[in-house]
Amino acid sequence: MYQHKSPGKSRRLSTRNHAKTRQFNSKFQIFTQAIKQLSPSWQACLPLACLIVLGWGYVAVAQTPAAGPTTAELKIALDTLWVAIAAFLVFFMNAGFCMLETGFCRQKNAVNVLAKNLIVFALATVAFWAIGFGLMFGNGNDFIGLSGFFLSGADNSPATAKDYQGVFEAISWAGVPLAAKFLFQLVFAGTAATIVSGAVAERIKFVDFLIFSLLLVGIAYPITGHWIWGTGWLADMGFWDFAGSTVVHSVGGWAALMGAAFLGPRIGKYQDKQLVAMPGHNMSIATLGCLILWLGWFGFNPGSVMAADPSAITHIALTTNMAGAVGGIAATITAWLYLGKPDLSMIINGILAGLVGITASCAYVTISSSFIIGLIAGVLVVFAVTFFDKLGIDDPVGATSVHLVCGIWGTLAVGLWAVGPGVYSWYGAGLGPAKGLFAGGGLGQFGVQLLGVVSVGGMTVLLSTIFWLVLKATLGIRVSREEELEGLDIGEHGMEAYSGFLKEAGAGGFPEGHSAGIKPDQY
Repeated sequence: MYQHKSPGKSRRLSTRNHAKTRQFNSKFQIFTQAIKQLSPSWQACLPLACLIVLGWGYVAVAQTPAAGPTTAELKIALDTLWVAIAAFLVFFMNAGFCMLETGFCRQKNAVNVLAKNLIVFALATVAFWAIGFGLMFGNGNDFIGLSGFFLSGADNSPATAKDYQGVFEAISWAGVPLAAKFLFQLVFAGTAATIVSGAVAERIKFVDFLIFSLLLVGIAYPITGHWIWGTGWLADMGFWDFAGSTVVHSVGGWAALMGAAFLGPRIGKYQDKQLVAMPGHNMSIATLGCLILWLGWFGFNPGSVMAADPSAITHIALTTNMAGAVGGIAATITAWLYLGKPDLSMIINGILAGLVGITASCAYVTISSSFIIGLIAGVLVVFAVTFFDKLGIDDPVGATSVHLVCGIWGTLAVGLWAVGPGVYSWYGAGLGPAKGLFAGGGLGQFGVQLLGVVSVGGMTVLLSTIFWLVLKATLGIRVSREEELEGLDIGEHGMEAYSGFLKEAGAGGFPEGHSAGIKPDQY
């Protein structure tokens, strides 16, 4: 309906419109005056600039958005990132071993212990790349891998299962690039060699330790590892070791035991048939080493999933942490009752014992079961330390007690508390160990686990014995008496960890004259 406007209202609208027009004309005149003040070359650029802006606007509107990554590609990226982070955590465990072993040893041998722990991973890298990874995961037979040396050969990772085509079928279940698989397995191999370092500390020749480390990582470790993780004969029988209680820790422990036995005890360790304590020089850095190792275990165990599976990672992290915590508590109480004092070194080794003990079963047991596994490991390690001392096996850091004894215990624990296949989704359908004895199953899985412990132990002892005997016959594995009394820092490296500080030069921290009368047959 037409509405009649009053003359006054029409005049007001007309006046407002005229004002807006005058304002626009004024601004346009200012703009044109500004353009006229520009040089001719700048004036010529203005139309070109307008054309460029219009062209960009058209292209931006007309182009098709780029396709993003697929779900499968994102999964591979996340899995690879997690495996890499876990590998970095396990690598940092080398710092933990450095601190732990150095703190547990005497001041005059600190440089030697640090040097061994530092160089061992460098040696492990070369040995595992050249031969170890191929022997462990390369296609071959049930006893040894025969391909993939120097990380060569066909491989289409991250393809898995039936889609995989390459020479590393044993590890084709992991949907990450080959480089990620190798990196993660490499840091495990380095850990096995590092275990030996502590048990033979304070009297082994530096060069012998280097050669033995190469032989262990390049030959002994991957052969027994192939039996289990390389789909060898033990894997075919149903042996399960999720993250390496046997594959890594027991192998390192057996090698360490043989090294300590062939070397003999340190000068002054046994005087007049009495055991003499040789306390470590720095329990602060030993404690720091324990905490670093505890942190690294969150890469060691959850990382063995080799996939960014949130349910698996968090469950395994909780079972790992529970066993380590309870192991520390159990060792504290046991040492307090058995030795009369809550020994800090026993607390440290108790935590590590719990962590070693849960490593084989961390993905297969409940949190309640991990509590029991860690508890028993914490008690075992205290008695194991005193047991080896009474046998005359001088292990300055307790490596055999922690890694060998508790590695065996953790492997057997799979046969006692595994919940059975189909309970946890991260196994895959029909995979995983059978039910353990205390989970409603029989002794079948326990028997297979026991067979694996004995088989791997026998092979590692055999190969380690050969390696140590050959080294002893050719180079000699122990430093001279004078060098041991003075300290390996001076004798082997020509330097001191704490230059300018007073250090003990005699056996067991006693003055030089006290140990001078000790006969060679007394050590």
